[in-house]
Amino acid sequence: MLKTLTTDFELDLQTDVLVIGGGPAGTWAAWSAASSGARVVLVDKGYCGTTGCAAASGNGVWYVPPDPEVRETAKASRESLGGFLSDRHWMDRVLNQTYVNVNQLAEWGYPFPTDDEAKPYRRSLQGPEYMRLMRRQIQRAGVKILDNSPALELLVDDDGAVAGATGMNRQTGSKWVVRSPATIIATGGCAFLSKALGCNVLTGDGYLMAAEAGAEMSGMEFSNAYGISPAFSSVTKTLFYNWATFTYEDGTVIPGASSHRRSVIAQTLLQQPVYAIIDKAAESMRASMRLAQPNFFLPFDRAGIDPFTQRFPVTLRLEGTVRGTGGIRIVDESCASSVRGLYAAGDAATRELICGGFTGGGSHNAAWAISSGYWSGQSAAEYTRSLGEQKTQRQVKGVGEVLLHSGSDRSQIATDEVIQAVQAEVFPYEKNYFRTEQGLTESLGRLNYLWQELRSSQVTSEKELIRAREAAAMVATARWMYSSAIERKETRGMHRHLDYPELDANQQHYLISGGLDQVWVKVQPLESTEKLPSKIGALV
Repeated sequence: MLKTLTTDFELDLQTDVLVIGGGPAGTWAAWSAASSGARVVLVDKGYCGTTGCAAASGNGVWYVPPDPEVRETAKASRESLGGFLSDRHWMDRVLNQTYVNVNQLAEWGYPFPTDDEAKPYRRSLQGPEYMRLMRRQIQRAGVKILDNSPALELLVDDDGAVAGATGMNRQTGSKWVVRSPATIIATGGCAFLSKALGCNVLTGDGYLMAAEAGAEMSGMEFSNAYGISPAFSSVTKTLFYNWATFTYEDGTVIPGASSHRRSVIAQTLLQQPVYAIIDKAAESMRASMRLAQPNFFLPFDRAGIDPFTQRFPVTLRLEGTVRGTGGIRIVDESCASSVRGLYAAGDAATRELICGGFTGGGSHNAAWAISSGYWSGQSAAEYTRSLGEQKTQRQVKGVGEVLLHSGSDRSQIATDEVIQAVQAEVFPYEKNYFRTEQGLTESLGRLNYLWQELRSSQVTSEKELIRAREAAAMVATARWMYSSAIERKETRGMHRHLDYPELDANQQHYLISGGLDQVWVKVQPLESTEKLPSKIGALV
């Protein structure tokens, strides 16, 4: 039942395109839409240009020059790792668009370094400089930015098309509404408040809002990414662990443990502490490593530890769909969702199209944010133009459901308890990293019960509403994750199923999911990928 939109808003805006989220995908979307002639409003949960995982650190980018052989190698290197679910047409599109847009960054003045041959090196971006530049560019393009203003629910018209959103300013508590014929979800993924670097604003809010409007998810089983970090720090930058040795507490080397074999680290952590030392990095490399990722070394410097010569305890922090590949399903090249007027970009959208079932920090995700942001902005602007006079004549209603209603029959939500309860189902390695039929079923039962509790609850104050909606989004995300994981009875990409340890050629397909009270999962065949041999072997 849709509730009628009230007029109780301190800020009431009308625009052509609304972008929800101010990271790389959101800012590229806003710039693209504005450059296409649209009026654009961008709302961000934090301060656009400083929040999110990209702004917090260095980002590798899947930037490959247009050399056929080099690009063929780049595409082939990901296919096996991702379980042969990626689509080469989409890979080509992303490689082409990323190449153009990264070069555009150089024209805007991004200070790319040079390599040993004095040529510009454009395969990485420093988050603070990158996002500061993007904020400046969208302001120059005329985009109106609402900082510290998370969206809480989408608006739809009488035909079910998305028509904007409502939200609240975190600092003042004032309410806002933006009425828009086209809306782009660029809110990032969900890391379940694991304290992974830059991820604590990424709680799956966009997933929940999109699902309330009827949008579908895809690839949510590919959601159990864990990043290596010092046990005393939230920094989950993992590149330099390629030069690490992992040991038990007594200094004995752990057989098979490496940055690329995190399953060995996870298995060991179930029994005892794991230590690391970055001793494989040559002396000549160390100064340049510090320059490349200074924030990686900050927690070590504060603790008085030299990671090149001293062992330190490590852990694995859940990064969920932020560095997984699941997200809102994309239905065509415009980056449209399955709901009219709603588009998705960046980590909020599925990355299966270019990564299959496995990705990580930066690289493909960074390229996807740039490309999908650009396409969604352009497409949203074109869609708005196509509506003509219709766009100003629509009656709109709020479609948000969970915790946005009140009544005497509703109990008060204990937000912190809900968050702790969902974390108890998704953090443990034995539940999420190493999946089993029994474990997934039991966790899903508890998550379904938690969801029903949320459905009959209300917040005690508007001040608590933002955090409560984050909690609801995390529960919803976990239910789509585990419902999809139960259906994929094999091991593929990052989805490790101990009961089904081999990759099964008969399951070379996407899993689409959705629903709120009743979560559903269905198979979507791949359009153009050849079938694999019947047995590929066990994946680790």
